[in-house]
Amino acid sequence: MSQKSDLRNRIVFTLFLLILARLGIFIPVPGIDHDAFYASVEKNTLVNFLNIFSGGGFSTIGIFALGIVPYINSSIVMQLLTKIIPTLEKLQKEEGELGRQKITQITRYLALGWATLQSSAISIWVKPYVFNWNFAFVCESILALTAGSMIIMWLSELITEKGIGNGASLLIFQNIVSGLPKNFTQSFFDANYNNTSIKFGLFIVIFLLMIIITIFVQEGTRRIKIISARQLSKSSILDPNSYLPLKLNQGGVMPIVFASASMALPAYLTQLTQNPLVLQILYLFCPNGSLYLVLYSALILFFSYFYTSIVMNPEDIATNLKKMGASIPNIRPGQATIDYLQVILNRLTFLGATFLFTVALIPFIIEKVAQIQNLRGLGATSLLILVGVAIDTAKQIQTYVISKKYDSMTK
Repeated sequence: MSQKSDLRNRIVFTLFLLILARLGIFIPVPGIDHDAFYASVEKNTLVNFLNIFSGGGFSTIGIFALGIVPYINSSIVMQLLTKIIPTLEKLQKEEGELGRQKITQITRYLALGWATLQSSAISIWVKPYVFNWNFAFVCESILALTAGSMIIMWLSELITEKGIGNGASLLIFQNIVSGLPKNFTQSFFDANYNNTSIKFGLFIVIFLLMIIITIFVQEGTRRIKIISARQLSKSSILDPNSYLPLKLNQGGVMPIVFASASMALPAYLTQLTQNPLVLQILYLFCPNGSLYLVLYSALILFFSYFYTSIVMNPEDIATNLKKMGASIPNIRPGQATIDYLQVILNRLTFLGATFLFTVALIPFIIEKVAQIQNLRGLGATSLLILVGVAIDTAKQIQTYVISKKYDSMTK
C-alpha cells in the first residue's frame, strides 16, 4: 500500500469514528421528558460548561452524554497519583512499555468507576423529568450512560492507535466545533443588535487575532543551552542545536479548564440555597459579580503552578542531565541546577498564566464594549483546546509522513 493511500485510509477511519461518536449523543436515554429537561437546564452555567466537552450531551442526555470526560478525569487523577505513589512512579519510569500498559489499564478501570459515579448522579438529578422514576430506571440509565462512556473511550483509543492524532483530544475538538454554530447564532443572529454585520466582522477579526497569538504562545519555548563532556572534547563552542526546551505554557489548557470549572460552581450553588447572606456572597463570584475576575485570575495562576509542578520536575531533569553527562553552562550539577531550573519554571509559569487570563478576559471585554452577549462559549477554554489539538494533529500527520518516507528509503 502506498504512503498516500495509507494516510488517506487513516484519515477516513478517524473521520468515521468521530461521526459515530457524534451520532451517539443524539440517541436519547428512554424514559425522560427531554423537552422539559432541556428547557430547565438551558441557563445552567455548570451544564453549559460541561456541554463544551460533551458537545451538548449533558443537555440532551444521550447515551454518549458523558463522552470522553470520565477518561480525561481518570487520566488527570492518574497523573496526580503517579507523583504521590512510588509504585506507580516506578511503573512509569522504570518498567518501560509494560509499565505504561499497566498504568493505562488502571486508568481504564478508574474511568469505569468515574463513569458509573457520574451516571448514578445523573439518574438521580433527572428525577423531576422522568415519566416513571424507579429502581429499574436508575439501573438502566447507569448501564446506558456507563456503556456509552466506555464505547467512547474505546473509540478514542482506536483513533490513537489506527487513525491520525490523539483520540481523546480529537473527540473534545469535535464537540467544541459542533457547538460553535449555535454560539454564533445566539450571539449575533438571535438578538436584535444594531450594526450586526459590523460587530460580526469585528469579532471575526479579533477571533483570528486571538488564534494567531495563541499559536505563538502555545509554541513558545525557553531554550536553555546544555553541554556535554563529548562536546567539550571536540570543541569549546556550544552547539546551538543542543538545548533543553521549556514551554512557556507548561500546563497547556488544563489550568483554564480547572479554573473555569471552579468558577461555574458559585452560579450553580445559588440555585441550591435561599439564605440571603450566602446568596449575597455567591453573587460576588458569579459572572457579573465584582470579584469574579479577581478569583478567576487567582485560580488560573494557582492551577498553572499546580499543573506545572506535576508535569515538570526540576529534580528529574537535573538527574537525567547528570546521567547523560550533560550540564547547563556556568551552573553546577546537582542542587544548583535544580534551583536554576525552578526559577526559570516559576517565571515561565507566571507569564503563561498571565497569557491564559488575558485570553480568558477578551470575551468579557467584547461583551462590555460591543454589547454582544453569550460570547463566553467562544472563550479561552474552547480556543486553547482548538488551537492545541489542531497543532498536535498537524504535527502527528507530518511525523507520520516523514517516518513513512524514512521507511521507504531504508527499504
